[in-house]
Amino acid sequence: MNTSGDEGPVYRDEGASAGAERTFEALPAARGRAFARSWWGQAWLKALEDTALDGQQVKLGRRHARAGAVGAVSVRPGRITAVVQDRDHTRHRSDVLLQELCPADWDRFLDLVADRAGHLAALLDRDMPPVLVEDAAAAGVELLPGIGDLDAECSCGAWDHCAHSAALCYQLARLLDQDPFVLLLMRGRSERELLDELQARSASRAEAPSGAEAAAERSGAGVPAVEAYAARDILPPLPAPPPPVDAPGAPPALGGGTPPAPGVDVAALEFLIGDAAARARGLLADALSDGHSESAPPPVLTPAQDAVRLAAAGPGAAISARLAAGSGRDGRGLAAAVRAWELGGAAGLAVLEEDWTPEPEALARATARLAAAWEDDGTRPRLRAIRNRWTVVGGTAQLRYGRDGRWWPYRKEGGQWMPAGPAADDPAGALAGLSAEG
Repeated sequence: MNTSGDEGPVYRDEGASAGAERTFEALPAARGRAFARSWWGQAWLKALEDTALDGQQVKLGRRHARAGAVGAVSVRPGRITAVVQDRDHTRHRSDVLLQELCPADWDRFLDLVADRAGHLAALLDRDMPPVLVEDAAAAGVELLPGIGDLDAECSCGAWDHCAHSAALCYQLARLLDQDPFVLLLMRGRSERELLDELQARSASRAEAPSGAEAAAERSGAGVPAVEAYAARDILPPLPAPPPPVDAPGAPPALGGGTPPAPGVDVAALEFLIGDAAARARGLLADALSDGHSESAPPPVLTPAQDAVRLAAAGPGAAISARLAAGSGRDGRGLAAAVRAWELGGAAGLAVLEEDWTPEPEALARATARLAAAWEDDGTRPRLRAIRNRWTVVGGTAQLRYGRDGRWWPYRKEGGQWMPAGPAADDPAGALAGLSAEG
C-alpha cells in the first residue's frame, strides 16, 4: 500500500545488464511534511538516529534534505549514493552502506514469501506488513537495519555519519515510503530477480504434493498444511464460510417482571451480553477478512485492563463505578485509564500506569532522540527527566517514553497527569501537538 501522499518517485531502471541498480531523480524540498509515513520508513530513520554519534549532524542533515539539497539517488546492492550540496554550494558525494543478505538468507526469505500468498500480495502492493518482517526475523533474516547497520562514506572526510550521509538517509526514507523493493534492492536483489524467483518457487510447490501425499499416507502421519493448500485445486471443495454480520444482535431484556436473584445486577448483565455479542461480531469479521491468517492474535487482557475496555464503551455511572472498584481504581483513576485506552489501547494504558526506568542503552537512545528533535535550539523546551518521564520545566506538559520507543504526551489537569494525545515517534511532534490542543 502506498502510504505517502506524494506522487510516485521518478526512477530510471538501468536495464538487464545493470538490473541491480535504480537511479531516482532528485526530490523537491520536503517542507512541512514528515520524511517517512510508513512504519518501515520510520524504522529506517530510527536506525540512522540510533547509529549516528553526533545528533547535531543528524539535525543538519535533516535540514539539508528538507531544503532539497540531495541530488539524484542511486540505489544498488549494499549501497546508496547521492551528491549533497552544502549551504555554501560545496558539493559532496555521500554513500550509505547496508550489508547484503547472504544466499542462504535469500533462500529462507524467498521460501517464506512463496509459501504465503499474503506476503507476496503485500509486496506487489508496495506494502511491507509487520508480520512479514516478523516472520522473516523468526527465520533468521533481518530485513530492516538496526543499530550500527548503516555505515557512511563521504567526500567531506567524516568518519561517522555526517550531515551529508544523514541527508541522504532522510531522502531515502521518502523513497522507501513509496516502494519497499528499494530496501530489498539494498539487501541484494532487484524487484525483477525477486519476482522471477518467487514465480519459479510457487510453480514448483504446486507440482510437489503428489509424492509427498503418498509418503504421508504410507506413514500414517497425514499431510502438512502447506502441501494441502498447494493441492487445493484437486481436493473436494470446502463449505462456504459463514456470511458476515452487519451488526451484533440485540441483547435480550432480562427484566421480565421476575425479581432478580440476590446479587444479580440486571443492567450490568445486559451490558455484558451486549459486549459479548459485539466482540463475537468483531472476531467473525476479522476471521473473514483478507490476510487473517497472516495476523497475530490480539493480546490477552488482564481483568484490570478489560475493566477499562468495558468502561470505555460508556456503560453508565453505576456500572462504571463497579468497574472502577473491581479494578482497584477510584472514579478519577478510571477516567484517566479510559482516556489512555481510547488513545492507545493496552499500550497507552501501560504508559499511564507503569513508572519504570529505562535501561542505560534505551535511555541513551531516548536522550539522543530528544537532543535531535528540535532543529532550532531556541525552540527547545527545558525538560526535567525522572525515570521514563520528561516534564517541561515550569509548564503543564510532559512526555512519557514507552517501552516500544514511542513518546506519549501528557498534560497536568487538576493536579493529575492525564493522557493528552496518541503516541508519536518524534518527541517534538508529540509535544507540538499537545501545545496546539492546549
